[in-house]
Amino acid sequence: MTYFGIKYIFIFLPIVIILYSLMSKKLKPIILLCASLGLIFYISKWLIIYVLLSFLSIYLAGLLLQKIDSKRDLICEGKEREERKKIKGKYKRYKKIILIITIIFNVSFLFYFKYLGFFAKIANRLFVIFKINLSFEIVKFIAPIGISYYTLKAISYIVDVYNEKISAEKNILKVCLYLTFFPSIMEGPIARYTDVKDRIYAGNKVTYNNLCFGYQRILFGMFKKYVIADRLNIFVKLAFQNYMLYSGVTSLVGAIFYTIMLYMEFSGTMDVVIGSAEIFDIILPENFRQPFFSKNISEFWSRWHITLGTWLKDYIFYPVSLSKPVKMLTNFNKKVFGHRFASIIMGGIALFFVWSLNGLWHGAGLTFLFFGYYHFALIFLGNIFEPIIAKICEILNINRQNKIYVFFRIIKTTILVFIGELFFRAPRLLYGFGMIKKIVTDFNVAAFKNEVFALGMDIKDFAIVALALIFILVISILKEKGKNIREDISKKPIYVRWTLYYALILAIIVFGAYGAGYLPVDPIYVDF
Repeated sequence: MTYFGIKYIFIFLPIVIILYSLMSKKLKPIILLCASLGLIFYISKWLIIYVLLSFLSIYLAGLLLQKIDSKRDLICEGKEREERKKIKGKYKRYKKIILIITIIFNVSFLFYFKYLGFFAKIANRLFVIFKINLSFEIVKFIAPIGISYYTLKAISYIVDVYNEKISAEKNILKVCLYLTFFPSIMEGPIARYTDVKDRIYAGNKVTYNNLCFGYQRILFGMFKKYVIADRLNIFVKLAFQNYMLYSGVTSLVGAIFYTIMLYMEFSGTMDVVIGSAEIFDIILPENFRQPFFSKNISEFWSRWHITLGTWLKDYIFYPVSLSKPVKMLTNFNKKVFGHRFASIIMGGIALFFVWSLNGLWHGAGLTFLFFGYYHFALIFLGNIFEPIIAKICEILNINRQNKIYVFFRIIKTTILVFIGELFFRAPRLLYGFGMIKKIVTDFNVAAFKNEVFALGMDIKDFAIVALALIFILVISILKEKGKNIREDISKKPIYVRWTLYYALILAIIVFGAYGAGYLPVDPIYVDF
């Protein structure tokens, strides 16, 4: 079952909506919980046990941390400042032990299902290099659906309880629903407990307004997926599988099309996910904010997969930056090299950990690791050269807010994104370098005219994709300017609203790429 499939949109979701609407306020959240666990069991069968073990571990650990906090506060009452400090230090050590055990317990499942085979391969290669007569058996495991997403949510919950940003939830069903909520279990977004706790268990009614807004969002996601992403998929697949048969321009177009396809598929999925939750008056965090208007790579990643980026910033970047070894190194560098150098090195170390984990989170493979280090290098170098570029622009009296200058920066960033996504999609790392070599050494535009229609798309496909992208671009520009398009539509007369809805449905039916001759895009981020 996928979010774009008939089973989800026309069977599962309507049944949940009907059952939810028929129940009392107290039972509505139970319907959502049953639907969530039912969906996980339908897809992953008995692997659901790992999801339940993860949920139980963070629920119990959260209560234990809360109990320790209460005991600490009780003992500290009436004590002198120094004595309170000692008591707090003692109980913090207890809390840290519980936190570490809980995180290791949850991450161990993720490592076992997703990364054990990858690291076994690396170990086997090292054994061969060093002529060690030993090898590990490579076994591929089927992972529980959404393991990467619910693991990160579990870690964010327990760390926030540890840091006393939130109180541990005593209602076991609330924690379970937070972790397993069906719209976000397969592909995110990675919501924090504070994002959803007030609504996810409120049992609010399904209103006409929420139904309209929810299905608006779902239809928009379906448009992105069926009209654009699925139409580009055959071209992308052939271009990456057989790049050596074509000129470099085909590899370049393949990389551009893949980036567009990935964005349309993933952001389209987020539209369906957020729209599904909105029907039940549950607001999930946005995962995209017009990323292709970014002026540098750092900004791009603050607009693309936003919830993963903020998770890595809060739970990896800041803890690494504030760790004792990094603090000691920073203080040393300040004395020897000055504040700027120390700051760059501190940020670079934290960024290295962030992008190592970002790469691995996307997949157990060298292409994903390279993808992470590629972006680490771009952001790290950007941090170094940004003040220098700003100074040069000041000397040359260049206005950095000038539209032409901004447009140049956006184009530069987009090109860098295309290169990164080329390696992200490449079957192997050497394929990626081979395609880059083709682009540089064999950029034959004339040959592309003969090659283009051999990759599964005809002139009608290109025309439909072009018109659909113009439609998406116009909407993105309006959103970038602060326009709330959905609110504006809701204020229109009913005949205008429903004309627009039916036009979108008709566009999906008429121009959607499905049936014989088309290859639908598999849910890309389900595997991450």
